[in-house]
Amino acid sequence: HYAHHGFNQFVLCLGYKGEVIKEYFYHYMLHNNDVTVKLGQDRQITIHENNQVEDWEITLVDTGENTLKGARIHKIQKYIDNDFMVTYGDGVSDINISNLVDFHKKHGKIGTVTGVSPRSSYGQIKQEDGKVCRFIEKPKIEEGIINGGFFVFQKKIFDYLNSNNDCDFEIGPLEQLTKEDQLMVYHHKGDWACMDTYRDSVFLNSLWDKGKAFWKA
Repeated sequence: HYAHHGFNQFVLCLGYKGEVIKEYFYHYMLHNNDVTVKLGQDRQITIHENNQVEDWEITLVDTGENTLKGARIHKIQKYIDNDFMVTYGDGVSDINISNLVDFHKKHGKIGTVTGVSPRSSYGQIKQEDGKVCRFIEKPKIEEGIINGGFFVFQKKIFDYLNSNNDCDFEIGPLEQLTKEDQLMVYHHKGDWACMDTYRDSVFLNSLWDKGKAFWKA
């Protein structure tokens, strides 16, 4: 989704099983192309680059298995040169990343958080005088917004973080930004959903299988 908007440099904050992710990217060409293996004395492996490779730069950083979010972000500071984006990776959305970045640049504050209207965990019944008119599967909750997990920050955010493993993000740093009037909200009125539970997985995969994946760029 980020690459669709022209952002192709990524830093992954690795924790549990981080070595599996490193090994996947180290062997990326092997995993994603056809391979010819010649055995014997003159053994040779030929990778046929028959798949289009994404033009991405990915930095994989070990940030600890039990590290909280604020400390994870602090530990990647040396790889950050300018304003940067942060996402949790467990939410999907049709958010326009370019518009989010433009909003952040215009207001000049340290941080921007995306506010979204989540889907209900339950289906909704529309009725008139006791007669069922319509079933709506997991409608959006219209009242109030929540943190959608898509952020933009100036490098000044690192002044609010530290490398102690118990340094959180929402509790502490973002609260302090709020007190200092340095945090703005970009209200995304489109679709958003989380992938937190098996039930979420079933629902989102069903949307993908039906060709209704709203987050597909």
